[in-house]
Amino acid sequence: MHYRVFIRRLALTFFCITSSFAMADEVSDFALGKKLFSSAVPPCGICHTLKDAGSEGAVGPILDELKPSQLRVITALNNGIGAMPSFKEKLSPEEIKAIATYVSKASSTN
Repeated sequence: MHYRVFIRRLALTFFCITSSFAMADEVSDFALGKKLFSSAVPPCGICHTLKDAGSEGAVGPILDELKPSQLRVITALNNGIGAMPSFKEKLSPEEIKAIATYVSKASSTN
């Protein structure tokens, strides 16, 4: 086998393996985020409407219409926005990332 072919196959294998881990992390974040959306204190669904979560909050934006990016949700959870408080002291960075993954993915499918 030529050296270049070997290197290309090795790179492709590495890419496939790391992509699989990234997808597994995203699935795990999505599941945790969905759970936290309903169990954070206060729960996100009290204020926000999100069809996937079965929530019909009337205070915050309708997330199915807003379709926020993961970064936008992370920023809002860390800093608060409008009437929404910061969750930086209540949730770990991993939990904030999980909620952001869930909200960004669940709202983009509607």
